[in-house]
Amino acid sequence: MMTVEQVMASHKANVETLFGLTSKAFEGVEKLVELNLTASKAALSEANSHTQSLLSVKDAQELLALQSGLFQPLAEKTAAYSRHLYDIATAATADLSKNFEGQAADAQKKFMGMVDTAAKNAPAGSESAVAIMKSSVAAANNALESVQKAVKQATEMAEANFTAVAATATTATKQAAKKR
Repeated sequence: MMTVEQVMASHKANVETLFGLTSKAFEGVEKLVELNLTASKAALSEANSHTQSLLSVKDAQELLALQSGLFQPLAEKTAAYSRHLYDIATAATADLSKNFEGQAADAQKKFMGMVDTAAKNAPAGSESAVAIMKSSVAAANNALESVQKAVKQATEMAEANFTAVAATATTATKQAAKKR
């Protein structure tokens, strides 16, 4: 059985974890706001520059050249923005996952300690029940580890796919711009 001090220490650790996670979430939001402000300022500046260029066009051929020159940088900037956005989300998720894994490992350790204490204090003749309980806990731990590995593999695959799609889109845009 847990003492009052152990319960209070556990609650204190949980509160500290909650505030740590909240702080990490706000860091992610700050990075998103900063990225969006930077992208908005750049887009406004480029729109101004493009408008000035359009106003100085003298013929249709110059207009077509100006327009075709816009698509490649726009696609590259969109890909860069998407990559940056993905990096922010991935970093925030990694921080939360690492924290969750640490918390889960700590909770498993504490729970196993309680199971061992209960097993030591179990009445005679309950060995089979204790063995079943330990086996169930071990199976649950194995299942959790399998889920964590599957999520990690899925995340790595999603990142590889994202990178491949972004590279393909940028290359296709460059090729389309060259054909014009």
